Amino acid sequence: MKILITGASSGIGRDMARVLAKKGHHLMLVARNENELKKLAKELQEKHRIEVEVIATDLSKIENCQEIHRQVKDVDILINNAGFGDCGNFSKTSLEKEIDMIHTNIIAYHTLMKLYLIDMKEKGEGKILNVASIAGFMPGPLMATYYATKAYIVRLSEGVREELREERSKVQISVLCPGPVKTNFSKVANVKFHLKEEDSMKVAQYAIKKLEKGTFYIVPNWKVKLARLGAKLMPTPLISKVTYIVQKRKLKQ
Repeated sequence: MKILITGASSGIGRDMARVLAKKGHHLMLVARNENELKKLAKELQEKHRIEVEVIATDLSKIENCQEIHRQVKDVDILINNAGFGDCGNFSKTSLEKEIDMIHTNIIAYHTLMKLYLIDMKEKGEGKILNVASIAGFMPGPLMATYYATKAYIVRLSEGVREELREERSKVQISVLCPGPVKTNFSKVANVKFHLKEEDSMKVAQYAIKKLEKGTFYIVPNWKVKLARLGAKLMPTPLISKVTYIVQKRKLKQ
């Protein structure tokens, strides 16, 4: 089985690669950091005797996403995982960083999902896992752009899933929505989490287990499940107020 993983050089992406390598799959690893990709590829090849290929590229550029699709064919599972965040008042955060975030968190996901979904529908099978966040279910003052990008991924996944159900397609869509995870995210986003962060390997193992079972909403941790339920039941202004208070505590001084 051939599996393409974006954002594979660190965090959940790297750990999902480790989980899947243990199962003997052929992996295509994509990220900007070529050194980390090569280090991971060597580790997985030596430990599991599998095929691992690396593509070091910037997914914020749509032409690079299209080039990946031209290069890598017959993908059985696409894991859209690349992404990052930022924290701060919307009027003060970097526009350049936010546009890069939108291109990486939305346009890259959208492009790769669309291109590989067409292939999978023609083949009559395949799986796509979009890594979103619990942030995708609620407004996010002080991380407004990041929350909005994850909401896009959740809604896109929901809409495409229904299309596939109506068509009785065997292609499967899943969306992973974790809470805070011990990764490089907090450093890039300039935040300090006050809640306990989940171990990325445990999240990766849970995600792959649920993906294999065909679960659509993959929400690790009962606290995150509770937060999602609260987001469905509470009025939006109240959610915004609570989220603002929580986010303000994250800002690094």
